[in-house]
Amino acid sequence: MKTYLTDPFHQLKYMKRLCRSFTLYRDYSVQSGKGMNMQSLKIKGVQDIIAVASGKGGVGKSTTAVNLAVSLANKCRLSVGLLDADVYGPSIPTMMKLHGKPEVSAVNKMIPIQNYGVKCMSMGSLVEKEAPIVWRGPMVMKALEQLTRGVDWGNLDVLVVDMPPGTGDAQISISQRLQLSGALIVSTPQDVALMDARRGVNMFTKVAVPILGIIENMSYFKCLHCGEPSFIFGKGGARKTAEEMGLRFVGEIPLVEEVRSGSDDGVPIVVSNPDSVVAKSYDDLAQNIVSILEDLAKQQDLQPEISL
Repeated sequence: MKTYLTDPFHQLKYMKRLCRSFTLYRDYSVQSGKGMNMQSLKIKGVQDIIAVASGKGGVGKSTTAVNLAVSLANKCRLSVGLLDADVYGPSIPTMMKLHGKPEVSAVNKMIPIQNYGVKCMSMGSLVEKEAPIVWRGPMVMKALEQLTRGVDWGNLDVLVVDMPPGTGDAQISISQRLQLSGALIVSTPQDVALMDARRGVNMFTKVAVPILGIIENMSYFKCLHCGEPSFIFGKGGARKTAEEMGLRFVGEIPLVEEVRSGSDDGVPIVVSNPDSVVAKSYDDLAQNIVSILEDLAKQQDLQPEISL
């Protein structure tokens, strides 16, 4: 005789009921914000937190986060932190050439590893290089809590968060547990990538996180010999999507070999070749983000206070 959970029919009913219950709970918590204290969502000493996100992987999100963070630190002269929130596939230690494990302060907080003027924290700095992170949701949430509030960030103007790809539990939890100043959506011009980018925009909108804008990565390939652009993934797709959704288009980054080699070698292109076209594109992006954050801060200051 089959038991309740070994019977396929009852398994299906159980899974449907479980999924329905989770969806109702998730939607309620996202929309109501019950139990949320905006002050408690802040990280002490951090002025602005921005999420660099994408609807799918493989669009250059981490490369964008790294070069943006370094540009904010070196070009805009800000105090910057970089959080690798992609627990399952941490790549920041490689891209930022981080060595060793973070030290622990007297108050049992991890001290970020610093390079190129940016304070960095990543799960990749805590585990062996090729060790898989085989964790379920609750452990991932606990790890993200430790990587944010369990770190002595000091005083930062901006904390850049390299988000995991997609629109799942981790992304929603980060959006709810941190007071994000805004999210930057990264996409290639390809229709498939833009379709997922729209999902990313809608997720952040649902949890009341402002969209700083859409950036088009791998906008075109610049030939090493003739210098002519080749639009491998399509032309102008991200700009068109931004216009259709009423969002800012904050920049386009061309595809060049130096960006790839810099990521593999741990030397961002804004450091290895600061006068290149790509580096200047990242610098312009950083300046745009600073201006947007300043505008958002002014809008918040102008909002009326209601006293009861």
